[in-house]
Amino acid sequence: QVQLVESGGGLVQAGDSLRLSCATSGRTFGKYGWFRQAPGKEREFVAAVSGSGGSTSYADSVKGRFTISRDNAKNTVYLQMNSLKPEDTAVYYCSASPIRSLGSRSDYNYWGQGTQVTVSS
Repeated sequence: QVQLVESGGGLVQAGDSLRLSCATSGRTFGKYGWFRQAPGKEREFVAAVSGSGGSTSYADSVKGRFTISRDNAKNTVYLQMNSLKPEDTAVYYCSASPIRSLGSRSDYNYWGQGTQVTVSS
């Protein structure tokens, strides 16, 4: 049974940092991603990492501030978020796909329950 369990969300001030974790179990996937959904908006791609952890991809809005990584020994995917802005406020979801290519952002078919990140100004 595949499980993705996020943790690490919370309430922070603008400029602060947070690290989200996603514990994965059940199988190894070709890639893992983080997505987010703000109130009244569609879910959007944030970042992706290959199953090996060797390749990454980022949305332009977080490039240079967020870092995604994968620790295969711990079966955990991380999202280090620095210089947080109020517009980063959203529910963040961990996801997984059997497809290795990071180019596609619509082929994720396993999802966690989400963790709330709120950034105050």
